[in-house]
Amino acid sequence: MDIATFRATQEPIKDLYRKDARAALLMLKAKGSADDSRVTCKVETGRGLALAGIHPKAGGSGQELCSGDMLLEALIACAGVSIRAAAAVLEIPIKSAEISAEGDVDLRGTLGVTEDVPVGFKEIRLRFDIETDAPQKRLTELLELTDRYCVIFQTIQRSPKTFVKLNRVAR
Repeated sequence: MDIATFRATQEPIKDLYRKDARAALLMLKAKGSADDSRVTCKVETGRGLALAGIHPKAGGSGQELCSGDMLLEALIACAGVSIRAAAAVLEIPIKSAEISAEGDVDLRGTLGVTEDVPVGFKEIRLRFDIETDAPQKRLTELLELTDRYCVIFQTIQRSPKTFVKLNRVAR
């Protein structure tokens, strides 16, 4: 979507949400399936199936996608869209933007080797390399808006309430 269309499309949506907060609520969903023959999970992406598996440093084959990589990829996707949207709102011209994310995981936690090592990312670093003529003050504003409105980054930073449930199904 080009910037002009984005702005024109978003304004009436914002007006609606200002008037009706319930209209702004969105439930996103994802599905996957894991069978008994392989240590993998087929994830429905909306564009086809993604096959996730164990990272090779944790005993996987390396042929499947690593869910940790997928998390970072989701972060990059969200951050990339967010920086472009923020630049459009702030009217900051960006010639190009490269977004990268990296994170550190101590696999001793994941593999249960050491009980006091937590499972998951210890640190995640998000970086933007942008080509623009905008002054540094405007870039600071751009980064602040991008950070504030990137759903994935905010979710990682704020840790939402989570619930897990297991249902037995008969076949």
